[in-house]
Amino acid sequence: MRAGWAAFPASIAGPDHVPYLCTETRPGRPLELGSGGGPVGAAPHLWQPVNGGSVRENLTYCVVLPAYNEGRHLASVVSRVPDWVDSIVIVDDASTDDTLRIAQSLTDARIHVEHHEKNRGVGGAMVTGFRAALDGGFDVAIKMDADDQMDASELPTLVRPIELGMAEYVKGNRFRRTGRPSSMPRLRWFGNVVMSFLTKVASGYWHVFDPQCGFIAVTTPTLRRLKLDGIARDYFFENDMLIRLNVIDARVVDVDTSSLYGDETSQLRIRGVGWTFPPRLLRGFLWRFTRRHLMNDFGLIGLLAIVGTMFTLFGVVFGLYHWILSSSSGIPATSGTVMIAVVPLILGIQMLLQALSLEVQSSAGAGETREYARMGRAVRKPPTGAS
Repeated sequence: MRAGWAAFPASIAGPDHVPYLCTETRPGRPLELGSGGGPVGAAPHLWQPVNGGSVRENLTYCVVLPAYNEGRHLASVVSRVPDWVDSIVIVDDASTDDTLRIAQSLTDARIHVEHHEKNRGVGGAMVTGFRAALDGGFDVAIKMDADDQMDASELPTLVRPIELGMAEYVKGNRFRRTGRPSSMPRLRWFGNVVMSFLTKVASGYWHVFDPQCGFIAVTTPTLRRLKLDGIARDYFFENDMLIRLNVIDARVVDVDTSSLYGDETSQLRIRGVGWTFPPRLLRGFLWRFTRRHLMNDFGLIGLLAIVGTMFTLFGVVFGLYHWILSSSSGIPATSGTVMIAVVPLILGIQMLLQALSLEVQSSAGAGETREYARMGRAVRKPPTGAS
């Protein structure tokens, strides 16, 4: 792999030994060739073979900032959004402080302010922001929270898998680098671990961790395939997005991100999440599995799940009935009766485990996540004086 900084336009040789011309780059993005094939120092649509070939249309980016009582942090967050972002949509979700006034007073020409008369929740704010991104004709919508817990300098890392054609949806993972971030409260970390596993089951994205991280990027063609009206309006938004993305077989890539905790007040209550999220994840799993494996594409996973469930239920019900009958009568069940209960139960459990194994293997984006990690998890900073 060759890497370096060069004046624009810059030319390097691709892995096929064909010279490539970089027609544009953005600050903070080094020129390099990745093992995934092709130049990765700039967006692929900015590269073209010197001796001819087509250039993909430049991607445009829209950052959505859902804001509820974030007047203290909003201006600081907006000031750090990099110049290559084309639009910033601030969605004031019926704040009771001066969030709306501050949003309207900001002078950045990229800012578009949306205001809710009634609070709709973070999911409702994001649906408004997503629709604004779609109406504006942007290619990629990025979610950042307005509470200053996300590092805007990591935006290039977040969007690069989309630029490389590796993902339709990219999300941050605050645990990949060091496990529990030192700045994250222990109770929040424990809740995240439990919720991550439950979301893996519900969404079918077994390679994804930290589903509550709101640092995400998604292509607008993917948003058009989702039914935005049905997306959860509260803090279940990120989990619900993953469930719905799996139904359309979108590739989801996890990237390393930081977590910044200061004097902001989180609106997410751990106790409320612990009581309300598991039942919603169960309903999400049943809906997602039915749509993905039984309605959209009935295949081996669906077949194994149906037959395995029938065998398991038969073994449990038949065995329980004869156990109760034997206990009340005092007459032991025959070996044949026991076998009729045990054999279907064992076969059913094996089928369900096989269906689970196949679904884990088909987790869309798992290979891309590993490949992107090998290509370099963090975007390197340019040397002093580089532009």
